[in-house]
Amino acid sequence: MEELKEGMSNLKKGVIGFIGTAVAGVGTFVMTQFNELMGIEEEDGGATTEVVQTNQQSVNVTGPEIVINIPEQKAAPAQTTVIRETVKEVPAAPVQVVEEKPETPMERMARLKKEREAQKGGQQ
Repeated sequence: MEELKEGMSNLKKGVIGFIGTAVAGVGTFVMTQFNELMGIEEEDGGATTEVVQTNQQSVNVTGPEIVINIPEQKAAPAQTTVIRETVKEVPAAPVQVVEEKPETPMERMARLKKEREAQKGGQQ
């Protein structure tokens, strides 16, 4: 029900806006036609006429004539400079592969015994 009321309200607003615009347009048209019938012309706000008077003065100066010679300037030839960035590849140092041989159970037992004795000797 509320949606229907909102829809009708929006419709009313649209119709009122359209009628207001139409009345303004018709009023403008009627005023234009009335002005043409009565012979009334619109004023141009930006068109102004300005009278400019110029006073010319001439000066006569006599004296030696000075001649200045300026050498002809030549444009420098166009030069194109190309800058290229190059990457120098440096070979990597050879990698030495060190293979550790696997520890045998006997070697592991001997290593653990040494570590245990070292711990006992350090505790005393």
